[in-house]
Amino acid sequence: MSRTITFLKALFIFLSLSAGSLFAIIPKAPEMSGKAYILMDFDTGKILVSKNADLQVPPSSLTKMMTSYVMSHEVSKGNVSYQDSVRISKNAWAKNFPGSSLMFIEVNTEVSLEDLKRGVIISSGNDASVAVAEHIAGSEQGFAELMNYHAKLLGMHDTYFVNSNGLPDESHLTTAHDMALLAQALIRDFPDDYEVYKEKEFTYNDIKQYNRNSLLWDRGMNVDGVKTGHTQAAGYSLVVSATRDNMRLISVVLGTNSKNARKQQNKRLLNFGFRFYETVEPVQPGQILHQQRIWYGEKENIALGLDQSILLTIPRGDGNKLKAKFLIDGQLEAPIAKGQKIGLVFFELEGKKIKELPLVALEAIEEAGMWSKFTDYVAKAVDGWIND
Repeated sequence: MSRTITFLKALFIFLSLSAGSLFAIIPKAPEMSGKAYILMDFDTGKILVSKNADLQVPPSSLTKMMTSYVMSHEVSKGNVSYQDSVRISKNAWAKNFPGSSLMFIEVNTEVSLEDLKRGVIISSGNDASVAVAEHIAGSEQGFAELMNYHAKLLGMHDTYFVNSNGLPDESHLTTAHDMALLAQALIRDFPDDYEVYKEKEFTYNDIKQYNRNSLLWDRGMNVDGVKTGHTQAAGYSLVVSATRDNMRLISVVLGTNSKNARKQQNKRLLNFGFRFYETVEPVQPGQILHQQRIWYGEKENIALGLDQSILLTIPRGDGNKLKAKFLIDGQLEAPIAKGQKIGLVFFELEGKKIKELPLVALEAIEEAGMWSKFTDYVAKAVDGWIND
């Protein structure tokens, strides 16, 4: 009986093994007082630390991350422009939000959407958020529908928005996990607009306001966003993203009891992640991983590999333990097109599968002439007898 699936027994180690080396030791993650928190690798989405990550809590001004996301999306689609002049309605008037975060916009004045963007992100203005919502959707209710639509698309299954600024409402809820997904989307989908999140100050109406994300000033951390939040019901919350050694992490801490607590707890999470984990690229797209016998083709062997980039989050120092196995979908026969799926690649660490990707042909192989096909036919038949 001929084989229908060929399993390649060889294990290919992408980095050389050090004799006698040990697997990295990961200590217990820090435990903190926040109601919920999470640490996630931006590139791979791997969760490194979490507590009550799916607990629904009020998002407070973290809501404005979605307000800015929807704004960026509408601009990217050409529905609005940052050069738009926005007339401020009574609903968006700063006087409607006493004692809260404001951009200090005045009713019936004209404000550019570009300025409102900074008013939302840097000043965390409740007034600016309403102005953006009305300009884009005509009303806060309509804008909230857009927010919830995008939340579903991003996989934020436990989030529901009622307004654009995060003022308290019993139905206005999110989770630490969903906020990490939103931060990931902001950075990935609208990198130019995300640059605003690291700006430390914004002046409007002769009033200078400073970004409330105090980790932007921490010289020991390469933080470039994202957002603070606070109400009495929500406590003090903070979403942060930082980079180090070609790795980007996103941390979310919700419901602490002070500004300093939310800062320090995010800092502890980030330092833990950077110290004990790394993001690696074990193989590049187009790199030959294996040469496989192909029948009836112009060549005897075909080059196989990946047609997409791959990043893996692993314990720091364990890159030389990373292995890959290949599963080929039966004996290969020409013609085969470049990019055609041939099988699967399984990446393993300590015997545990951590990633699975399609194995594809890196080149096209056309059918050979009649004589070559005949000789292959005979050789294939012999091969089948031997391996039955």
